[in-house]
Amino acid sequence: MKKRRKKISEKRLLIKMIICTLYLIIITILLTCSFRLYKENENIKSLSEAKSTEEYTYIEVYKMSEKFAFYEDLNIGIHFVTDKEKTGQWHTYLMAINEKEYDKYKSIIDYTYGKTKEQPKPIKVYGYPRITNKELKTMAINNINNFISAENEIKITEENYEQYLTNCYLDSTKSMEDNFNSSLFVIVVLLLIVIYLFILTIIDKNKYVDKIIKKLKI
Repeated sequence: MKKRRKKISEKRLLIKMIICTLYLIIITILLTCSFRLYKENENIKSLSEAKSTEEYTYIEVYKMSEKFAFYEDLNIGIHFVTDKEKTGQWHTYLMAINEKEYDKYKSIIDYTYGKTKEQPKPIKVYGYPRITNKELKTMAINNINNFISAENEIKITEENYEQYLTNCYLDSTKSMEDNFNSSLFVIVVLLLIVIYLFILTIIDKNKYVDKIIKKLKI
């Protein structure tokens, strides 16, 4: 009788260890996946890498023009800005700012127009890409020569506009939105379920294990 009880007890312990080990493996996998998805969701790309207008992006502003377009009802100004890409090349973009924040960029604007000699630190500006409409493109084409150096022989036209100024601008007036990630949500729910089962297996007085033994006819 004692041998039989001992055998059953050993069997329970072995099965409990196997189940707990499987749960730990699953928990580790789910934690890794959720962390990667979270980091991916939090990863903010530069405007040049943006693939949709829903991506929160940034421009690192080294030079900046005075506004060449202004939406008075919104107090939003459109400026030319220069960013240094990963390749080391300079690229010009359009950027919309709330003109209440003009002082934040004043030192860079003054340097751009030669009012100061010491180059200020670049400012990383965040926002959402917005497709440039025809009216704004026309205004940009008419004003770009006031920003780029006189030695620049490239003439911006409607035909080559997107090649040099891209088809979008950075709207820095919009704060980052909380994007719901359905995949991350599902993984977190599964993770909580597995953790619950793991705890249940440990604290349960062999009821859960006995059910498995009975089902598997071990």
